[in-house]
Amino acid sequence: MTKAAIIILAGTEGHENLGRLANGLEAAKEFAENDEDDLELIFDGAGTQWIPELEDEDSDYHELYQTVKEDTAVCDYCSGAFGVEDAVADSGLVTLDEHDGHPSIRSLVDDDYEIITF
Repeated sequence: MTKAAIIILAGTEGHENLGRLANGLEAAKEFAENDEDDLELIFDGAGTQWIPELEDEDSDYHELYQTVKEDTAVCDYCSGAFGVEDAVADSGLVTLDEHDGHPSIRSLVDDDYEIITF
């Protein structure tokens, strides 16, 4: 069994960040498709800004996001810092605040997750 934590840090500005989002979602989908793998997909930092767009059914990446949404969580602190806390709440996604309002990366490492950032 593979345990992967994919963390999307890329913001919504610029073509390169769109590429990082797309690659992160595709990587997450690959893990999600394997029943033996354990996936955690976390939107952190500026990456939290993607949630309102991904929740929009007209988004080019909405369907891909839907394939991994059940494995998705969002940094509680960063969703507020980047002004998307309402969209995150409306999405029904879990927010993580284990370490000073942020996800605990140490806990993931301690649980033997491979950390992959985009």
